[in-house]
Amino acid sequence: MKEKPQKCLIGRRDLIDLPGFGLENIEAKIDTGAYTSAIHCSQIKIIERNGLKKISFHILGSHQEGLGEKVFITRNFKEKKIKSSFGQIEERFVIKTKVKVFGRVIRAEFSLSDRTEMKYPILLGRKLLKNRFIVDVSLYNLSYNQKIRQS
Repeated sequence: MKEKPQKCLIGRRDLIDLPGFGLENIEAKIDTGAYTSAIHCSQIKIIERNGLKKISFHILGSHQEGLGEKVFITRNFKEKKIKSSFGQIEERFVIKTKVKVFGRVIRAEFSLSDRTEMKYPILLGRKLLKNRFIVDVSLYNLSYNQKIRQS
């Protein structure tokens, strides 16, 4: 019988890496109330050429590293209905990318969302957390602190 991987303890927020975007130490809120993870971006546009659809979007860089906005284009996206934090159903674009937390690279879906009014640019939802993490809301930056100790 295959053993289940041990769940890792994570706090209410952490600094994570998005290797697919070349971004490190981005603030993320751990949110067991949200199903889908979300990433703050702006200027989301569909580009259609020769029958192929792509999506273009801007992501803010890390405040710690002083990075500005970066533009990304991908064909790997879909549209989904997602309930917002205000309880409204919204059509959002969803992309797949990798997130690095506790030294583990996890492939995950992120909805593209304007999180300007939110405190954290990244939200890690239940779909990503399930069977991987146990959340202790009294703690924070556990992954980032482990990363610093190992470097």
